Amino acid sequence: MSLIYHIVSATDWAKQESRPSYEAASLLTEGFIHLSIKEQVAGTLSRYYQHVPNLLLLHVDTDKLTSELRYELATNRESFPHLYGPLNKEAVVQIETLNGQSQL
Repeated sequence: MSLIYHIVSATDWAKQESRPSYEAASLLTEGFIHLSIKEQVAGTLSRYYQHVPNLLLLHVDTDKLTSELRYELATNRESFPHLYGPLNKEAVVQIETLNGQSQL
């Protein structure tokens, strides 16, 4: 099992609770869902979520994904996983509540 991670507000996750898949806003605006590998989570939290309360960290099993996963270079020349379609919830193997810092 290979894991990647997605950061989402508890509110956004709850809005889609009854659906079989999750669609981040970026899927509509950019065409994909942003994810991170384990080593990128802390940096992503620091850069984009520093003052955002009530965050969740979704642990995603790449073997269970039904949408296309691509690793692509971001503006900082670092390769990030991007999911080109909805995130099927069967691939989410753990949901971690973030209280300021990830436990990874």
